[in-house]
Amino acid sequence: MRQIVLDTETTGLEWKKGNRVVEIGCVELLERRPSGNNFHRYLKPDCAFEAGAQEVTGLSLEFLADKPRFEEVVDEFLAYVDGAELIIHNAAFDMGFLENEMLLVGRGRLDERVTVTDTLAMARERFPGQRNSLDALCKRLGVDNSHRHLHGGLLDAQILADVYIALTSGQEEIGFGLPEAEAASAGGVVQVFDAAVLLPRPRVLVTASELEAHAARLERLRKKAGHALWDGAKAEETVSA
Repeated sequence: MRQIVLDTETTGLEWKKGNRVVEIGCVELLERRPSGNNFHRYLKPDCAFEAGAQEVTGLSLEFLADKPRFEEVVDEFLAYVDGAELIIHNAAFDMGFLENEMLLVGRGRLDERVTVTDTLAMARERFPGQRNSLDALCKRLGVDNSHRHLHGGLLDAQILADVYIALTSGQEEIGFGLPEAEAASAGGVVQVFDAAVLLPRPRVLVTASELEAHAARLERLRKKAGHALWDGAKAEETVSA
């Protein structure tokens, strides 16, 4: 399944109060790697910014005055996300705004075309009781966000893509799964491990006489030490635990 990391910027915090989407940023992941096929649009909202919202995004109505309205990009947007898994931080916020935009232009529901994964819910499960904002996760997971001075749809989607990979990564994300040609082009040394060429491990079998000799030696050691060196029953209990 295609994964699309998505972020929106809006004129305020609640679409129910008439706020609108002013920016959509999307980063496509194929096989969990950025493909370069991104989607980014600024939108004319036809409403004012709430107090504080403009400072967070750095956008203005003057800048957005000549940008398309959502209805002008909706077909392009739907063609881009159709059938994909959307990766969103605090998905209820972005999906609420996008569903409202879809409703306003009479295009049905977005969640009928996509599946949604909320990285905020993932982070809260993995790091309960801690701050799980995008900035906090960047710091905790070692993702560089030093260039994030303002909120931006595409910028935040790019950062979230790195955070999502870090949240869900296995060995393949830290070099174990790199194709040989790709690792070589990056200047790395590849050692290919092929389990199919391994020979069967030899089985070591102990004979009855060897077991008797071993038991006799333990008995001699016990007599010299005056107590048991190894309590077999206790050892078995420890291993079982």
